Amino acid sequence: MSGLLKVAVFIGVELVFNRLVDLVFLFMSRKHNSVHLRFTKSVINVIITVILCYSLLQQFEVTRDISKALLQSGSLMVAIATFAAQQALGNVISGISLSMSRPYNVDEKIRVVQGGSVIAEGIVKDITIRHTIIRQFNGECCIVPNSVMDAAVITNTNFIENVGNFMEIEIGYDADIDKAMHEMQRICIENELTLNTEENKVFIKAYTSNGIILKTTVWTKNLDDSFQACSDIRIALVKGFREHNITIPYQTVTIN
Repeated sequence: MSGLLKVAVFIGVELVFNRLVDLVFLFMSRKHNSVHLRFTKSVINVIITVILCYSLLQQFEVTRDISKALLQSGSLMVAIATFAAQQALGNVISGISLSMSRPYNVDEKIRVVQGGSVIAEGIVKDITIRHTIIRQFNGECCIVPNSVMDAAVITNTNFIENVGNFMEIEIGYDADIDKAMHEMQRICIENELTLNTEENKVFIKAYTSNGIILKTTVWTKNLDDSFQACSDIRIALVKGFREHNITIPYQTVTIN
């Protein structure tokens, strides 16, 4: 078998094996599309490529001795590679840590904060052996190294089952407080996206120069439902308070 044909065969085998791995993990991800599956797939693909490259080197006289020498001096090569690729290896190790601890998953909304600054905020789309891909809400993708993700503070609204969001509204001092609190509770409970029940009370948060601030918590299954539910509740509160003659104070300016 000629040298070019051997190279072509090994490249074809490498492509076939990697394609099989992709298909297997694609089937597994349909049931549970988790971060550790994506990372494990990347690791297996790299291992397959390395093994086949070494096997290919064994097929030629010119490269056989070189590959044997490299294998025999493996400890030295590992030490040199470790020193030369500290950052890359750090990303791999951090990727393994993230895959095992699973602070976030694919298609979850997260906020990555480091040093008090928001590095990225959006939806996790993929994690590889080196980095995590986050699609931001403006459509841009942030490619964040795994070492940065492992050291950062990650806010994940999907980490727990339910999401709570504070809801506040101000009423005038002349308004019926009991009626306003009952109306606010009723609107939150009746919204089809909320998990609110009679146990979710409405409280008086504070007094201002204009009126009284009422506050409650809107509970939903996920963040998407929370955005929509809070928007619907704000609209319903304005309409409901207007029907019950509950004033919502606002400042006016008179120009002479």
